[in-house]
Amino acid sequence: MDILGNFSDIRGDTKARRVRRKEELNFEYGDTAIDRISTIEKKKDRTTLSWVKFAVVGIFCIMILRVFSLQIVQGEANKSLALGNSIRPRLIEAPRGQILDSSGGWLARNTSDFSLALYPSDLPKKKSDREEYYQKIAALVSMDQAEVKKNAEKNGLISLDMAIIKEDMPRDDALLLEEKIKTVPGLFIAKRYSREYSYTLGLGHVLGYTGAITENELKNGTGYYLSDHVGKTGIEKTAEQYLRGVPGVEQVEVDSKGNVNQILLDDNSTEPVAGNNVWLYMDRGLQNEAAKVAADALVKAKEDTGKDDIKTAVAIVMDVKTGGILAMVSTPDYDSNLFSGADSGTNYSKILLDKSMPMFDRSIAGTYPPGSSSKPMLAAAALQEGTINANTVFDAPGSITVGGSTFINFESKELGATTVRSALEFSNNIFFYAAGGGYGPIKGLGIDRIKKYWQLFGLGRPTGVDLLGEASGLLPDPTWKKKAQGENWYIGDTYHVSIGQGDLLVTPIQMLRMVNSIANGGKVVVPHIVKKVTDPEGNVIKEYGEEVVNANFISPQNLKTVQEGMRLVATGGSAMAMANLPVEVAGKTGSAQYDNNQRVHGWFVGYAPYDNPQIAVLTMVEGGGMSTATAVPMAKDLFNYYFTR
Repeated sequence: MDILGNFSDIRGDTKARRVRRKEELNFEYGDTAIDRISTIEKKKDRTTLSWVKFAVVGIFCIMILRVFSLQIVQGEANKSLALGNSIRPRLIEAPRGQILDSSGGWLARNTSDFSLALYPSDLPKKKSDREEYYQKIAALVSMDQAEVKKNAEKNGLISLDMAIIKEDMPRDDALLLEEKIKTVPGLFIAKRYSREYSYTLGLGHVLGYTGAITENELKNGTGYYLSDHVGKTGIEKTAEQYLRGVPGVEQVEVDSKGNVNQILLDDNSTEPVAGNNVWLYMDRGLQNEAAKVAADALVKAKEDTGKDDIKTAVAIVMDVKTGGILAMVSTPDYDSNLFSGADSGTNYSKILLDKSMPMFDRSIAGTYPPGSSSKPMLAAAALQEGTINANTVFDAPGSITVGGSTFINFESKELGATTVRSALEFSNNIFFYAAGGGYGPIKGLGIDRIKKYWQLFGLGRPTGVDLLGEASGLLPDPTWKKKAQGENWYIGDTYHVSIGQGDLLVTPIQMLRMVNSIANGGKVVVPHIVKKVTDPEGNVIKEYGEEVVNANFISPQNLKTVQEGMRLVATGGSAMAMANLPVEVAGKTGSAQYDNNQRVHGWFVGYAPYDNPQIAVLTMVEGGGMSTATAVPMAKDLFNYYFTR
């Protein structure tokens, strides 16, 4: 009505002006001019009226469209805004993949976990209000206010990711707390995943554990969030790229207090994708047996030597054909479940302070002199280089003197006429002194060629087993000795390393790979713990079979000679305790002296069946005394278990 009223006023003013103008023209020009002007002005009035009408109609249309948009199209959104609501994207945690044994039994899986959490975007905007908010939370959950603040703000005040205030709460505690926190806006109980590990013995070093992601891991990773848990050690770490899932995103409507009103389904929402499953070569029964024989060997070693500080034993079993690790034990070890619960931080500190170093995996990171267990390598090298042959006979005395130094056989035994086969059978030091450094009719390999074959057999570098923390060991030579000790290399140094003593250091996994290469016909392979990776539906993503890194450096005939000597070790030599097994074994023992020859590591490396090898076995007791009392019984039990179960 106001618009029409204004329009009438406009018309009235226009008419008055026209009358005055007509009178003026009539005075000046007469009636004719006045009539023409009048006609023109009438046309202008009609034009003006048309535009005014058009403007009025346009204004009405705009008003109607705006009302429709506000009340109909954007009605719900505006209603939410009026109530202080907003739409926010939030992450949905993806379940981590399982770790399975060779038969599909779980070794690591997910269990429900309850955590107290909030979204930083829901925090009060004023600092003073946030401090009051943190104080209220701290009182509810019996936490220090500073810790609550640190956890709430560790990933900033604006984040898709939830901030975990308190994690790993028992289910009953979480349910009780859920009632209490209803008075605290934005705080909620998050149902998440935690890791549970099988109680299969001795698996701690293999499986590893998961833990909260660090800032450095977040910086170097892709697609991670600060609430994530990632693999820290073991297969959990090395297979992280397969085990981790892809989080989803949901759009939620929250009110001004941070409470969720509804979950919205739209194109911006995505479902989480579960991680892949990692299958190991591990044989659960064999793994348990390996852990048991290692524990028994430690007890016996303490009884035999009277030393209570003997705590370390290693037992590893490998599939000869694939290089797959069927069992791997390094004692002392730990239970991965200690790192999954609410006490994980406390448990971690205790384990780190343990002087026996249970987190140190001796099977891949411990370095030791191998003693006589390395003699098959030297025998193969000497045969291949032609310094001896299968029929070379050496009259081995109980000791030899070279350069003013005397080198003795074990217990100074005179073994007389000796071939390479019988030298392996009775672990004849004098024969291998000659084969390595030369003596009498045997020229000897010399340190350069010895080192060449160490390297061909895979010593001196990590094997590539799918675990982190492998040591390389030490392959001494004249250059190394001059640099490390400031001394020249002597013939005595060559003699010592020829029988696995001196400064030569190897890891158990290296020695297992060495004996495996003799068993499989001369192929040095990568030891694999992981067998395959499958997606949640069971489709194979990747498989790990035999991976050869070196081959054909020892002829079949020379390998056969070494194998025959190793078979004699198990029938009449230092491992003759295995002669009554239901399967034929070939192997080599080693008793390596250290600590100024005051203590001894006991070793055994071998394989079975002799004529068609299926498994290779390594056993070792650190400082446990002679191999016949420790390492041999361990290996015997493992062979017996595998072939008679």
